[in-house]
Amino acid sequence: MTLLPPLHAALFGNGITLPKLACVAGEPSGDLLAAPVLSALNQIPDMAGLEVYGIGGPRMQAEGMRSDWPMETLSVRGYVEAFKQLPAILKLRKELIQNLLNEGRPDVYLGIDAPDFNLGVELQLRKAGIPTLHLVSPSIWAWRAGRIKKISQAVERMLCIFPFETEIYDRAGVASTYVGHPLASEIPLEPNIEQAREKLSKHLKIPTTSLEGLVIAVLPGSRGSEIELIAPVFFETMQILSERLKGQKLHFLIPVATPRLREPLEQLLLKTKNTNPDIQIHLLDGMADEVLEASDVVLIASGTATLQAALWKKPMVISYKVPWLTAQIMKRQGYMPYVGLPNILCGEFVVPELLQDDATPEKLANAVQAWLEHPAKVAKLKERFAQMHETLRRPTGLLVAQAIAQTIANNRKKQVSV
Repeated sequence: MTLLPPLHAALFGNGITLPKLACVAGEPSGDLLAAPVLSALNQIPDMAGLEVYGIGGPRMQAEGMRSDWPMETLSVRGYVEAFKQLPAILKLRKELIQNLLNEGRPDVYLGIDAPDFNLGVELQLRKAGIPTLHLVSPSIWAWRAGRIKKISQAVERMLCIFPFETEIYDRAGVASTYVGHPLASEIPLEPNIEQAREKLSKHLKIPTTSLEGLVIAVLPGSRGSEIELIAPVFFETMQILSERLKGQKLHFLIPVATPRLREPLEQLLLKTKNTNPDIQIHLLDGMADEVLEASDVVLIASGTATLQAALWKKPMVISYKVPWLTAQIMKRQGYMPYVGLPNILCGEFVVPELLQDDATPEKLANAVQAWLEHPAKVAKLKERFAQMHETLRRPTGLLVAQAIAQTIANNRKKQVSV
């Protein structure tokens, strides 16, 4: 692998101010992707004193970023949901752009996913001479391919997390670099189910033996709208499975993505317990990786978490529900037959997707149960996911950090020459 050449600390001396990086992550998955980048930047000597600010979550802030606006404002999915939040989003974007064009002017801007928000910011900054990088290509290969024109105007270099994307940008004349997916480096190639179950048992303060038997991971999403629409269906599915698999030790583990989602999930759990007091459902704060590693099968909302589950080599059932209008708009703009990342990366339906009207508790329970009854299919799927893991495994954080550092160095050289 060819890495970028070393930079020169002298570029940042002689009266030139310390380097600045502005970045925006619009949701928890972006926060997860960007944190290793900031960690790698902290390890580059020439980036000592780098000021990082913008919009980010707890993982990015733990790496030294200053988040000047709440990430939750941007954490919406779907046209109907975004429309409701639109005034607040537009106000935030206007304030951000004004800040970055004036007193907060950075050496480089890194947009992390959230293309509907970030591309607008990047377009304005690039026009003003600020270099722009974008981590995670918009899904132009799946839907809204027309965005490639705006991307070419707004983004100086696209940092792609999937290998097939660079060819698309090459054809469009947009500079791009394949950096791999950071989750592929963080997640081990071989899961340790027993170790994960032991860790979860200690966390839940229950005997290890209580997690023996079947463990089903249930991930209903990281947004309020997802909990509202799909979580009730998932809880009904758990009740059906609990009845069907009565003779077995069965445990459902739900990692709660953010603290604000715990209350609505607790309400659903209480309602379920009133109907079925013996059902074993555990809510955990975070710990999605541990829950996935410990599981036998996964019931999951479409999103980045499906890739996590695939990297943990887990059979899964993908589901999703959005408001009717959002679904109609997305249907007309999409041209791939699948929405789940594991299916997109494999180029076929390796795991079932039950969306919208098909997302019924009965159908979901049937699909989950099918995995449990066909171990040979599970073994074949694990082999497929192992191949995917190897392809996506790159030093992503370092490669993105070097792209940022090199862009800053190039920008500073221009300043010195002027």
